[in-house]
Amino acid sequence: MADSSFTTLLIDAFSPFTSLTLTLPSNTPFSDVYDHLCGRYPSLPPHLTSVLTLSTHASIISDERKPLSSLHDPDGNSKLVTLRLTPCLLGGKGGFGSQLRAAGGRMSSQKTSNNDSCRDLSGRRLSTLKEAKKLAEYIESEPQRLKVKAEAQRAKLEALEKKLGIEHGDARKSGEVSTEILSGKKHRFDDTEYLEQSRELADNVKSAVSVGLLKKRKKAKTSPSPDADKEKTVGNGKEKVADGKKSELTPTVPAAVVDVPPVSAIPLDAVGA
Repeated sequence: MADSSFTTLLIDAFSPFTSLTLTLPSNTPFSDVYDHLCGRYPSLPPHLTSVLTLSTHASIISDERKPLSSLHDPDGNSKLVTLRLTPCLLGGKGGFGSQLRAAGGRMSSQKTSNNDSCRDLSGRRLSTLKEAKKLAEYIESEPQRLKVKAEAQRAKLEALEKKLGIEHGDARKSGEVSTEILSGKKHRFDDTEYLEQSRELADNVKSAVSVGLLKKRKKAKTSPSPDADKEKTVGNGKEKVADGKKSELTPTVPAAVVDVPPVSAIPLDAVGA
């Protein structure tokens, strides 16, 4: 049992130190507690007196000149006082909470309100209802769109008729052509896209025909002719056939004429002429 004039201190320290215990006289001022701790526990750094703070679990002791007896429980007889030994941390510039609140407000304002995946009371998704509404509006506007399309087509046809000189209305019947067209009046054709397409088609046809002719010529050169096959199969008979053709062209000579030896010339003196 500790004496009534003494106070037992149970100090909860920081890592790597464990809980520390110390018994001091009750009239010891609170400012001398850390010096007694350094004497009791030499591992505590004595030069950190200004950095370390002793406080109760309720609050920080404002007046360090008070004795330890002022920390006793007034309703009880216990002389045990629990303290906390904590290092003082350097504070920042402040205002971090306001910055967090401002950032949270910006994030909440940028949050999208996409509720298409939600369902109504009947169980249908809101995205399905939106699509059905768009489809109904599209169907309702179908006559108007067809009307606009027909008007655009009519205006285009009227412009074309005006270029060609076709008059329509009360003065002329539908389909009647003016005399200028019947007389062969020339009109300028300004459809450059049609001219380019027609020229391109003509060039493509010409190039395709030329490519086909070149392929045909190459194939004729590479493929053997029937006369050449005949010459290859017959072999030496080629010369015989050629000789036969030559004999048909030259006249035939009788065998008797061919076998007669040549007559030598006889001088006229020997004959007695």
